This record gives sequence, C-alpha cells and structure tokens, in this order.
Amino acid sequence: MMQFSVLGSGSKGNSVLIREGATAILIDAGFSAREISRRLAAVNVDVAELSAILVTHEHSDHIRGVAVLSRQGRLPVFANAATFRAAGDRLADLDSCREFATGSSFVFQDLQIHPFSVSHDAADPVGFVIKNGSCTLGYCTDTGKISQLMLHRLTGCHGLILESNHDLEMLQNGSYPPFLKQRVRSNLGHLANGDTASMIQKLVHDSLQHVVLAHISEKNNRPEIACETVRRVLPANHRISVVTASQDQAGPLVTLGRP
Repeated sequence: MMQFSVLGSGSKGNSVLIREGATAILIDAGFSAREISRRLAAVNVDVAELSAILVTHEHSDHIRGVAVLSRQGRLPVFANAATFRAAGDRLADLDSCREFATGSSFVFQDLQIHPFSVSHDAADPVGFVIKNGSCTLGYCTDTGKISQLMLHRLTGCHGLILESNHDLEMLQNGSYPPFLKQRVRSNLGHLANGDTASMIQKLVHDSLQHVVLAHISEKNNRPEIACETVRRVLPANHRISVVTASQDQAGPLVTLGRP
C-alpha cells in the first residue's frame, strides 16, 4: 500500500515522503533536518523510519537538509553523477552516495524507481516514477517545458505530483524584474498553470486518483487559480482529487490504490 505526503513545495523548500511497507523515502530534502522531522511528525511518521533520500537536482531548495539527514539517519542518498558534481561540498559529507543513471530504473527495498529527464537550469535534473507493484506515483516539478518523454513516463500513474508554478498573467504583470520573468517562462524555468492543465489532460485515465499541484509561486499564482485551471480540463464524470501543495506545512498522507 503506497502512501505519500508532500511535506512542502515552493521556492523556500521542497520535500516529498513516499512510504511502502517498511520502506520510507524522501524525494528531496530542501528544508532543514529539524524542519523535515517536524513535518514528518505532522503526518505521524518518525524521522527514524526513513530509508533513503532521492535527489532531483542540486538547487538549494531541494537539498538543504540532505547531508544532515543522511548523516543523522545513516541514509543512502541517490542522485545522478552530474547532480553530485554540481552540488559539490553540499552533498559531499553523506553517509552513503549512490549514483543512478538518468533513464535507467533501479530497485530500492520495496520500490522500483525510474528517474527521467526534465528541463530546468540545473546540471541533470530529473523527475521520478515510483512503483510498488500495484500502484505508481509520478513526480515532475522544476521543468520549463513538457516533453514526450515526460508524458510517456507519467502515463498510467495512480498519483501525480506536478508543478503548476505560475499564472502567466500574474507573472507578466507582477513585480519580478524582466530577467527573472524570462527565466521563469523559459524552457529551463517553470510551468504555467495552463501548461500543467494541458499535461494532465493528456495523462487522465480511469485509475488516476490523486493530483497534487506543486511548486506554486507565492507571488505569481494562487492555489485556487491553479486548481480551477486544471479542473476545467478534466472529464465531467471524473473522480480525481486535485489539491495544491503548501510551502508552509505538510500535506495529508494520501493512500494510493484505495477505492
């Protein structure tokens, strides 16, 4: 029975808990170790239950707490070679480094993990598809464009955690300087709500249960706008839960595969 919780998502920090049986992993640890421990406790998970950390890319809002958590919990840290190199000293003092090859699946305890390429201004950023045998969770944030590869990998997932970073009009009319607006809009930046809605429209199927919209900009988006943009493209008879992740607190522990 796979469960997940978005412990927090946004420019100030990102982390997701995934649990299957005795296996509990984090995708990224972009908060301090103490804060991640606090957020895990909010969903009744002890930090001592963690088994490993997966890293999507080297930006600080995704790796801030990785090294401390790894040392304290004796946790292996999985990332590709380019990410380890780009992170430098920030991921140097770990209990255990385990390199994966982007595009190649690997197994860790009760989970099969497939890292796939995304488009972001990092060394070799990835998303993940996590399987437990009966359920599949897709994680894809921090990407400036949607590729056929992403759609292929995320097809058939029972749960999706997808970036819905900004409302295009709010970004255009907002306070960001021009260079930052351009960075956000670029193919190496972040997805607008409409992009995410278009992606979800292509990924909808009868067994899709939960969609979490993540990495929502605090200045250039609103959770209700992101949700409404996605809900407009869903079939009229759908039973898909669409919610937004919070920057400030852990989301609920969601169970996949339950009717």
